[in-house]
Amino acid sequence: MQSQGAELEEREYGKQPLTEQELDSIIGSGPVTDFLNTRTPLYRERKMKDNPPTKEEAIRLMLGDQNLLRRPVTIKGKRKVAGFDEAALKALL
Repeated sequence: MQSQGAELEEREYGKQPLTEQELDSIIGSGPVTDFLNTRTPLYRERKMKDNPPTKEEAIRLMLGDQNLLRRPVTIKGKRKVAGFDEAALKALL
């Protein structure tokens, strides 16, 4: 994306965790399942595929385990892409 002129702001969640307000803003009013990292042990242990958490519960869980948030999160205006979806990321440009 940078090679195509996009300016990106990077953040290391391990060193600078997201706040509750930031997570709430990132998820917005869309489906919380779009922002869940299906590869984390927590996702599998809690069987989130069959029983997805509410937005509030997901945020609480993400505050405890930042790996539950699907990354990267790319935001341009009101549009958001969670995870590496090449077509969706190109559409943001």
